[in-house]
Amino acid sequence: MTRQPLIARRAEQLLGTPVVSTAPIAGGDVATATKLRLNDGSQALMKTLAGAPSGFFAAEARGLRWLGEPQAVDVPEVLAAEHDCLIIRWVEPGRPTTDAAESLGRGLAALHAAGAAGAAGPGEDGLFGAAEDGFIGRLPLPNRPTPTWAEFYAVRRLLPYLKLARDRGAVTDEDAGAIEGIVGRLSGLVPAEPPARLHGDLWNGNVLWDHTGGVWLIDPAAYAGHREVDLAMLALFGLPHLDRVISAYQEIAPLAEGWEERIPLHQLFPLLVHAAMFGGGYGARAAEAARRLA
Repeated sequence: MTRQPLIARRAEQLLGTPVVSTAPIAGGDVATATKLRLNDGSQALMKTLAGAPSGFFAAEARGLRWLGEPQAVDVPEVLAAEHDCLIIRWVEPGRPTTDAAESLGRGLAALHAAGAAGAAGPGEDGLFGAAEDGFIGRLPLPNRPTPTWAEFYAVRRLLPYLKLARDRGAVTDEDAGAIEGIVGRLSGLVPAEPPARLHGDLWNGNVLWDHTGGVWLIDPAAYAGHREVDLAMLALFGLPHLDRVISAYQEIAPLAEGWEERIPLHQLFPLLVHAAMFGGGYGARAAEAARRLA
C-alpha cells in the first residue's frame, strides 16, 4: 500500500479519520483525482486542483447535493468540500448494461421533473439559471436567472462562449455569424417548458456505470434549464445504450414534438465550450450544428 503524505494528511483533517492508503486515478481532465482507503474500510475519491478558482469545489458539491435531493438518480455522497479539494464517496466502476441504461432514463425523467422549486441548491422557483455562478470544466459558468429559456440560453450559454472562442481564434467570423443567426430565433425554436433540474455537463464521461449494475451521475455543472440540454449532451460524444435511455425517459416524460431536430441546437453550448477550451475543430462543428437549424 502506498500513501501520499500531503494528500492523506489533508483528507484526515477534513474527514476526521485515518487514511490507510492513497492511489492516483487517471482520466481527470481538470482536477487531480486520488483514491483514498480509510481506516474504517470505506473508500473515497479526493479531487484537488492547484490554484483552484474561488468556489470551484463548492460549486461541484452544491450541484451534487442538489441533484441528489429528489432521490431520482444516484450521485456520490459529498464527504467534504473546501477551497482546495472535494472528497466524495467512492463508486466502484463497472460496465454499462441495458438495465442500467433504462434506469438512467427513468431517473433523468424524474430528476428533470423535480425542477427548481423549493431547492436549497442552484435554482429559483420558475426561473432558468441558478442562485450562484458555477464552472464548466475550468471556465466560469454564468447562471444569473432569467424568466425564459430563450433568453437564458442566448445570454448565459451561447454568446459568452462564442465570444471567448472567437477571442481565442477558435471560431472564424463566418462561423460566428452562423451561430449568431440562431440566437435571434431561439424563442421560435424551443417549446416553452418549465425549468428542469439539470446536471448541466452530462456527457458520457460524467455517467459512471458501477460494478453492481447501477449508474451514477458525477461532475455536474447544475442549474435549472431546458431538459433537452442534458439529453442532447448525452448524444454529443456517444453514450452506451443511449437508445434505451431515451426510450425509458419517454415512457415517463414524453419529449415535445421535434426534439430530435433540436439536438444540434442544444449541442451548440458544449461545442462552444470545447472550442474555447481546446480549439481544434470544435468551432467549425458548432457552426455546422447552427447551419443545420437554418
